Amino acid sequence: MLGRAVVEACLDRGHQVARLAHEDLDITDAPAVDDVVDHYRPAVVVNCAAWTDVDGAEADEPGATRLNNHGAALVAAAAASVDAKVLHLSTDYVFDGSRRRPYFESDLPAPLSAYGRSKLAGETSVAVSNPKHMIVRTSWLFGLGRGNFVETMLLAAAEQPEVLVASDQVSCPTYTGHLAKALARLAEGESFGIHHLVASGYCSRFDYAQEIFDQAGVETRVMGATSEMFASAARRPAYSVLRSERPDAITLPEWRRGLAAYLAERRRSRGEGGTTQAPASSGQPEHR
Repeated sequence: MLGRAVVEACLDRGHQVARLAHEDLDITDAPAVDDVVDHYRPAVVVNCAAWTDVDGAEADEPGATRLNNHGAALVAAAAASVDAKVLHLSTDYVFDGSRRRPYFESDLPAPLSAYGRSKLAGETSVAVSNPKHMIVRTSWLFGLGRGNFVETMLLAAAEQPEVLVASDQVSCPTYTGHLAKALARLAEGESFGIHHLVASGYCSRFDYAQEIFDQAGVETRVMGATSEMFASAARRPAYSVLRSERPDAITLPEWRRGLAAYLAERRRSRGEGGTTQAPASSGQPEHR
C-alpha cells in the first residue's frame, strides 16, 4: 500500500526507482538483500516492508521480529555498504499511549504489544546499521492497494445498519498519498534521525468512522465501545498522537483532507462517479 504510493511520488519528482515487491526480495535473506543493493547501487533505500498484523504478532513474536528487526537491519546495512541512505518506516505503536499529550521524537518509547516491540527493535537496529538513517514513525495508514480501516467500515456499512467502533483509541489517520510525497522529499535530503510524519489533527476511531460515512454519503449508525469489548490479542495505545519537534519537520494535510483525497482516488480507480460505493471484498485494517 505505502510502497506503491512511494514509487509514484518518487517518479513524480523525476527520480529513477527500482521497485521490488514481496516476491522480488525477501528482506530476511541476507545474501539476496546484499545482491540486490549491490546491483542497483542506489542513493537511497526506502524500506516499506513490514509485518503489520498486530494481533498476529502476539502469536508469533519471533516471526514479527525477524521481519521488522532482523530484516530491517539487513536492508540498512546493505545500504550502508554502498554509502546509501536508508529511509525506514516505523509506527506510533512504539508508545504506550498512557498520557494525553502528543508524542515527540525525543519521548521514550514503551510498546504494549509484540508488534510494537518488534518495530522498536527495528528502529534501533537500523540506526546502528547505517549512520545515514531516517526513521519515520507514522500512524493509522489508509490508501489504495490493500485493506484498511476505511474499507473495513464501508464494507460493514454495506452489510449491517450499525457498526461498533472503539471510542477510546485516538491517533492520526494518515493517507498514504500524502505521506508518500513527504517521504520522497525527505529521501532527497540528509535530515537523519527520527521523524514523526502523520496527518495534521487527530481523532478517535469512533469519530474517524463517522467522518468516513459522512464523506462517503453512507447512512450507518456508529456506536461507541471500549477497546476491552473487542476480542483483540494485542493491546493498542489509547492515545498515540504524534507530533514533530524537528525544526525541519514536514507538515502533512489534515486527516479529513486525506480521507477526501482517498475516497476520490478510490472512485477513480473503480471507474465510479458520484457517491462512493462500498467495496466488494473485505480487508483488515493496516497498522504501521
